Amino acid sequence: MEHRYLGRSGLRISEIVFGNLLYPQDSTPDGTVLACLRTALDEGITTFDTADIYGMGRSEELLGRALAGEPRDGVVICTKVFFPAGNGPNGSGLSRKHVREGLEASLRRLGTDYVDLYTAHRYDPNTPLEETMLAFADLVRAGKVLYMGVSEWTPEQIGEAAPLAKELGIHLVYNMPQYSALWREPEARVMPACERLGIGVVPYFTLAQGVLSGKYLPGKPAPEDSRGGAELVGGRAKFMRRFLVDDVLERVQRLAGPASEAGLTLPQLAIAWVLRQPGVAGAVIGASRPEQVRENAAASGVELAPGLVERIDEVLGPVAEYGAADA
Repeated sequence: MEHRYLGRSGLRISEIVFGNLLYPQDSTPDGTVLACLRTALDEGITTFDTADIYGMGRSEELLGRALAGEPRDGVVICTKVFFPAGNGPNGSGLSRKHVREGLEASLRRLGTDYVDLYTAHRYDPNTPLEETMLAFADLVRAGKVLYMGVSEWTPEQIGEAAPLAKELGIHLVYNMPQYSALWREPEARVMPACERLGIGVVPYFTLAQGVLSGKYLPGKPAPEDSRGGAELVGGRAKFMRRFLVDDVLERVQRLAGPASEAGLTLPQLAIAWVLRQPGVAGAVIGASRPEQVRENAAASGVELAPGLVERIDEVLGPVAEYGAADA
């Protein structure tokens, strides 16, 4: 497993970041989740991402159980705050109250005294940015958070937060956008802004929620045990329906041959494509079975030949989503 520096910090994270994401109604048995987490450790993955909202605390609890007994200095733990995970009118957002109480609850579930990475899961337009940044700074000074990051913030929001963080003496060193060979919107503005500010990029949904794994076949129903085969609601449904169309699925299958010639599976190809992008420090992957963890972890250290990269862009470019550079 290869490791990379996170932004302009001295912290190194594993190229493959295990994302322990469980949806609120997720029925995956605890034993299966724990087996995936332990396989990640066996594969050399040292960086683990979760959030208080994932499984309404269950994801954090299981991650804490999996890491119990592991040397604390050998792992990097990331969790997030923003979405409703508490009670009452202050149980969400990025107010000082919710940020502080959210972290305390996360630490209890994770069974640790501090988190390495604490992420503002979304931007909070209802809380002054100064209040949010001061709340994070207080947690850093208390030794409960080492580094701060954001997820799905605009370049303008990141640009406003970065100098505030520097003024307060805290390290805003990473951004977590959705990014894959099919979802390239961050390339237009977000990733260049992060590069200018020395902020590392740690993308999630790097397999486009499984579409780039090749398991969805054109003209055939989605597997019943897949995300695409489950009842889709909200933003996840909108995203998946955009790509669960025959034109996209046929193009993904066209990459199976070139991937095999390079000694890679389709998931490994997709993850390696993300890891080759400038500014990317690590790629978040999820898994519902240990063998998926092993397969995805093998994408670390893979170097794609220029011809293969051109083939990926040629095949997927016409159906990928791009952002407007001047938007």
